[in-house]
Amino acid sequence: MSLFTRQISNWNEWGGIFQSIPAFAPLVEHILAKEKLPITTMENLTPGTNAVFKVGEYVIKIFAPTESGMDQSLDLQTELFATSRAGKLGVSAPQLIAHGFIDDKYRFAYMITEYIHGTELADAVKNMTDAEKTDIARKLRLMTDTMNTPCKAFNGIDVINDKERSHRWDDRYQGSFKSKRLDYIKSHDFGEKVFVHGDLCLDNILLTPRCELYIIDFADAVLAPRIYEHALMPYSFELDPALIRGYFEDYTADGFIEMCFNGLLIHDFGGDIVADFFKDVGSFEGLDDLRKGIRQKLEESSLHFASHLSKV
Repeated sequence: MSLFTRQISNWNEWGGIFQSIPAFAPLVEHILAKEKLPITTMENLTPGTNAVFKVGEYVIKIFAPTESGMDQSLDLQTELFATSRAGKLGVSAPQLIAHGFIDDKYRFAYMITEYIHGTELADAVKNMTDAEKTDIARKLRLMTDTMNTPCKAFNGIDVINDKERSHRWDDRYQGSFKSKRLDYIKSHDFGEKVFVHGDLCLDNILLTPRCELYIIDFADAVLAPRIYEHALMPYSFELDPALIRGYFEDYTADGFIEMCFNGLLIHDFGGDIVADFFKDVGSFEGLDDLRKGIRQKLEESSLHFASHLSKV
């Protein structure tokens, strides 16, 4: 008899149950027993793509099976490599406890890490002064600079040249814009490829009571130009000037605009991020419309280049 009894035949069905404690409890208890870890009460954590639960002092992540329509076993491979690499570099990340596969109704990949007692940075910054925000953003930049260095290929993903990874630049955008984007990507040099986390939103950064930063959830890590990491940060920061000042203090104003422009064009989430920032993306006919839009959006926000970024 299967431990997991729910039906998974597409991504929508996975999305409907991946946060369900009753659905995963028997499977989680079996995995913990297999790994000789204590079985205690399960709790939900911030949802992502895979099933993630807190169990005592551990976090267990169960990856979506192939029947969901997306084989997430590559995510496990990526997370194992990235977690090991972070430890070797001295970048604070949860310690890996165990990992493996369970053949049940479906074949589930899983990993177990230590639970970090901390607050998601998205919540922590709400109670910080501007000076504290700037300081914490500087610390984060030091961590990402340590991570964003060359390394061996680890998952075979090509974020720039794989056309299938352009699906977020969808029908919201004019054909002329999408065509010019692809032409630009083919001809532009985005710089050396390095290890990037890939989804460094503030929900994936924890702040402990001792003011230590921990980075979690490396499933979207890839080899990509450094701007791939940096371009996501203004969006993650919600254009907060104090956070931007700390993280990007070495950028000129024009350099900051170009970083956002180029990084968003190649980022997996770029099409969605641009659509969130600019509700009228259907009017973009060419790339200059995006570049001008980024500059205008930043100038309309509380981020004033004269006081927060150096002049060219």
